[in-house]
Amino acid sequence: MKRTKILYWVFTGLFAFMMLGSAIPDIFSTQVAVEGFEKMKMPTYLTPFLGIAKALGVVAILIPGYPRIKEWAYAGLMFDLAGATWCIFSAGIRGGNLAFMIMPIVIGFLSYTYYRRNSLIFKHEYHKKGQGTQDTLL
Repeated sequence: MKRTKILYWVFTGLFAFMMLGSAIPDIFSTQVAVEGFEKMKMPTYLTPFLGIAKALGVVAILIPGYPRIKEWAYAGLMFDLAGATWCIFSAGIRGGNLAFMIMPIVIGFLSYTYYRRNSLIFKHEYHKKGQGTQDTLL
């Protein structure tokens, strides 16, 4: 269990760092973020909205508890990454940008996988000790 917890926090920390690092320029509509949206032929008014959504998702995956919110946050962050990857590909931007998108997707997947393993281990130990049922944890 200790190994699983350590790996969860390593991958979650890396994922949160990457997502927050991409959210901050979007929130403040920096020149780099706006130019990126313009290259993909997307409306720049979405930039702050997506940045705030990413930042809230990062907060949700870092705060302990609230498993349902955490699940939605992981889904939202992965949709953001999948959408960004598709937009980059569709806009014809090839090379390093597209390859770079694989890294946060893989790290996000690993973070979510270890989150699920941690919660299943916790539920199993909690139930095994006779302290409650799975329903009490949801």
